[in-house]
This record gives sequence, C-alpha cells and structure tokens, in this order.
Amino acid sequence: MIRLIDKNRSISITFAIMLGLQLSTDPRWVNIAEKSISEILIDHAFCEQKAATSGIALIVKFSDFEQVVKEVTPLVAEEWGHFRKVMKEMEKRDIKLGPARKDQYVVALNAFQNKGGSRNAYLVEKLLTFALIEARSCERFRLLSLNMEDEYMRNFYHEFMVSEAGHYRMFIELARKYMPPEYVKKRWSEYLEHESEILRSLELRGDRIH
Repeated sequence: MIRLIDKNRSISITFAIMLGLQLSTDPRWVNIAEKSISEILIDHAFCEQKAATSGIALIVKFSDFEQVVKEVTPLVAEEWGHFRKVMKEMEKRDIKLGPARKDQYVVALNAFQNKGGSRNAYLVEKLLTFALIEARSCERFRLLSLNMEDEYMRNFYHEFMVSEAGHYRMFIELARKYMPPEYVKKRWSEYLEHESEILRSLELRGDRIH
C-alpha cells in the first residue's frame, strides 16, 4: 500500500528544486525500496565506497590544485566512514556485500563530461558530476528519512541526508574557484537538464540509490 499523499509529493518537489534538481523522485520509490532493505543497503554501501575512491582519484589527478586537495581530503575520510557505517548495519543484519554493481546513473553522467579544454575546465566537469550525484543522493536519503516505516532507519538515513547536502554545496563552491561563475552556472544548468533525461530513461528500482 502506498502511504505517501499528495502533500508529501509537493514537499518532495520543493526540496528537489532547492537542490536545483529538475525532476523529483517519485515518492513511491521509498515503498519499493523498503521492501528489500538488504538490497538498498548493499547499493548504498557501494555508493559510499565509490564516493571515497572517486575522491582519492580526484586528489591524485589534480594534486597540484591546492584547494582541491584541502577540501576533498576530509570528504574522502567522511565517505569511507559512511561506508563503514553502512557495512556495520549490514553485518547486524547478516547481509553480504557481494560483487560490485554497475551504476547506470553514474555511467551516464560521466559520459556527459566534456573531456577537452583546459585542466581547469575538466576539473569543473568532475566537480559538477560529483555535486549532482551528491544532490540526488541527498534527495533520496531525505525521502527514506521521512517515509520509511522503521523509525531507526529513518534516523539512520537522516544523518546521510545532511552530509550529502554539505558535499553538494562544497563541490559547487569548489567549481566556482577554478572557472568563472557564469561558466559554472551555464554548465551546471546543462548537467541538471541532462540528469533529468537520465532519470526519465531509467527504471524506478527499489534496489538502487540512483
């Protein structure tokens, strides 16, 4: 049974707009996801793992960009801490991580990146991609934190929601340090439009965060 009402849908749309997202997640996603909590936890663990390793890769590739190293280094530690927290929750439930999963959403976003131009421009492509992933994760963690039946899991996902919102802002602000604000604004708008097209093309799956 779908518990969410139109008011919740309206609030979800408003929150998505606050993040800049052009398309809000169908609130029914929560009802699908909590039916197989083991699958959503597994996918969440992989998301945190990939976020940490992607941050490390960014530092390695742009090690001469002082602000990138300074701001992304603590983020890597936080993302790895999140991975450990999700893994701990899985261990309590006797859930195994299993083989890695392909994230079609992230693959599609990466394919949208402009690979040419200056190093600064390419860095901004990476930063905007990460910002968008964090924004979408924040939106979906919020849905889980508000609408799951299990109060413990609502609180569990509230913490992740707050963290992802901070990461999203950090990546956007970092992008503005390396390219003119007008450029970043235009490119961000293009990413947002493309992201909405990606979501429309993907099946609404309860076993995936994205």
